Amino acid sequence: MIRVLLKNMVFHLSDPNFAKNLNMEDNNPKYQTFVVNSAKYLTLTTTKFDRRKKWQKLDPKEIRSFIPGSIIEIFVTPGQQLKAGEVILTLEAMKMYTKVTMPYDGVIKSIEVTKGNKIPKDTLLATIE
Repeated sequence: MIRVLLKNMVFHLSDPNFAKNLNMEDNNPKYQTFVVNSAKYLTLTTTKFDRRKKWQKLDPKEIRSFIPGSIIEIFVTPGQQLKAGEVILTLEAMKMYTKVTMPYDGVIKSIEVTKGNKIPKDTLLATIE
């Protein structure tokens, strides 16, 4: 079954060849097929959607900032052994201090920021061996 979304209208099609034969603005290449929960949708995309940052699986060895802010204090050095829950650094955002902690037992491979840095969201803060 294919669902076709056109200007907020959804058509459920039982014939998969029907969607191939649709003449939508002379086969405009902006129409794309999306699969959501095993249902296929034929829809238009926007330029903003096409330029979006693609999803990537997180690397468990990287510690990244989840909000923009300033680095207030760094409590560890590369090569230091830490246990889960120990504080790596303090991040200040919107007048609130957040302690960035070790997610699991390991050794700090590198610290990618310095005290006083102003960082955007998703900045690499540290890596774990």
